[in-house]
Amino acid sequence: MTITCINDLQRLAKRRVPKMFYDYADSGSWTESTYRANEADFAAIGLRQRVMVDMDNRTLRTTMLGEEVAMPVAIAPTGLTGMQHADGEMLAARAASDFGIPFTLSTMSICSIEDVASVSSRPFWFQLYVMRDKDYIGRLIDRAKAAECSALVLTADLQIIGQRHKDLINGLSVPPRPTVATVLDLATKWRWCAGMLKTRRHTFGNIAGHVKDAENLSSLSKWTASQFDPSLSWDDIKWIKDRWGGKLIIKGIMEPEDAELAVQAGADAVIVSNHGGRQLDGAASSISALPDILAAVGDRTEVHMDGGIRSGQDVLKAVAMGAKGVYLGRAFLYGLGAMGEQGVTKSLEIIHKELDTTLALCGLRDIHDVDTRILRPGTYPVASSQSEAARESRRQEPHDVLGSHPEHDLLNTTAGQ
Repeated sequence: MTITCINDLQRLAKRRVPKMFYDYADSGSWTESTYRANEADFAAIGLRQRVMVDMDNRTLRTTMLGEEVAMPVAIAPTGLTGMQHADGEMLAARAASDFGIPFTLSTMSICSIEDVASVSSRPFWFQLYVMRDKDYIGRLIDRAKAAECSALVLTADLQIIGQRHKDLINGLSVPPRPTVATVLDLATKWRWCAGMLKTRRHTFGNIAGHVKDAENLSSLSKWTASQFDPSLSWDDIKWIKDRWGGKLIIKGIMEPEDAELAVQAGADAVIVSNHGGRQLDGAASSISALPDILAAVGDRTEVHMDGGIRSGQDVLKAVAMGAKGVYLGRAFLYGLGAMGEQGVTKSLEIIHKELDTTLALCGLRDIHDVDTRILRPGTYPVASSQSEAARESRRQEPHDVLGSHPEHDLLNTTAGQ
């Protein structure tokens, strides 16, 4: 079939990936209202067409967290990526590295940190879930350092897992349980099955062999499910930063108060993210939350975002509203499930071409010149008056003393919970 857009890759992935793993990637929590809002709110933003301007010599090159990137895009951390396609994390990392954008490896990956390091020609980023077993988390951070990861992405919004109905209905498991429905489904997914037969990577690569008393996949899965730490607080950031010693990104920021606390905790960047609509159903879309976050932190830290990015136009809209970079989650997973490494490269090529063409049609040549002037007035979200007032107040206050801010009380309260 002719691939013209990310939706084409999605349709092909749905045909080629077993239902339980396709649904795992494509689902939201509860009613999936936030999952739908992520895309719908992007679609509502209009663009301004400009003509008779010099569109020659365009560039999308910029930086994210000080690293040169071919476009303001990174690959998001996604769990079980190696179940969309055999050795999926390694294939996606290599495609991202060759394209010139960051790849972020999830703690809950099938391929390990060391697997991904073996195929990457540039440093990748590692996403950390904080678990109860702090000794294990410390060793995981050390492994990321040994692999020369250039940033640690701390996910803050998965202390408790939101319910995704499709996973319960499908009986999600790794590897798939041999039920009648599963066997019939796998019989139609011969490409996927052939790939899985050729690889030894069928479990959580970052956890296997590093967890006490986990002798098989069943006990490993039970340990993992019990380990997400509901007591995670801002107090934990210090020891993580000290152990890591490098650049730290905090992912899952949706409210100005949390953005402020992230800055105070020393985050080099925050990711405005509702976990792809997979956690709190009913939360705002990421793009609608972006203006208030930007108003809260200004230029004191880099602000990135994810959730709902399905085209280069979406990337341009997010950058126009102030995001320093965006992350592709489902968009690259569709490519991976559809065509392996070639599909990931195809998804990046689609995003890049759409971004480049739209930049030109909006009358600009350099991604650094993009701002809200290219957006149709009244179609894009803006910061609330409260956030703007808070930002103005902070401009008039010293920022070197934590106690000089009223948010310090919130930090203490949060830490005690």
